[in-house]
Amino acid sequence: MAVKPDADVSTRDNILRLIIERGPITSAELASMLFLTSAAVRRHLTQLETDGQIAEYTGAASRPARRGRPSRRYVATSLGQATFGDSYADVANQVLSFLKDSLGDEGVNAFASQRIDELEARYTGIVDEAGPDPEARAAALANALTRDGYAASVRRGPGDMTLQLCQGHCPIHDVASSFPVMCEAETQAFHRLLNVHVQRLATLAGGEHVCTLTIPLVSRIREAEVRKETHDTNPA
Repeated sequence: MAVKPDADVSTRDNILRLIIERGPITSAELASMLFLTSAAVRRHLTQLETDGQIAEYTGAASRPARRGRPSRRYVATSLGQATFGDSYADVANQVLSFLKDSLGDEGVNAFASQRIDELEARYTGIVDEAGPDPEARAAALANALTRDGYAASVRRGPGDMTLQLCQGHCPIHDVASSFPVMCEAETQAFHRLLNVHVQRLATLAGGEHVCTLTIPLVSRIREAEVRKETHDTNPA
């Protein structure tokens, strides 16, 4: 039986959303998440690539590759990101441009601070309910961000010493491209919410395929340091 066009589009939208949220991602991973055949996923990927909404990722892999021909991994393009855009960005751009012309950088900084204070106030209770565990707090923050349209997820960093908070979509990335203070204010808010020093590695506003924030797992780092000190003091 032929697939209905509207169902086809809905499936393609789901694939694009997953690429935005989880990319770089392979067709096999998408098929597993959506309970589809690999052939069906590849058909949608071909169409999305033809439409200019996704592209093959050419950066370094986050984990060692298996033997054999490497699988193609996909990320969303700026056109794909815009599919799930937010009209707020247009308004915010106009407001910030007006504030900069009228009040200079102080006006822009005040706007960014007010916006991020509201976000932090909404998220504080949600993150605190997760308890003291850093992974649980990061997951709670990611869930809250996703509900606000940021397509966020948490991944383990290299060596399991860090977490990576990834935001596959940003409703204001066009604004942040012109006014980087928006990203800076957000990073400081995440530092306060997670109660640990965090570092921004990449941003959509800066042209990357995802916003990436590194969160150190302090207890794991300390354990590794203790093991190293013990080994150095008492070598085998």
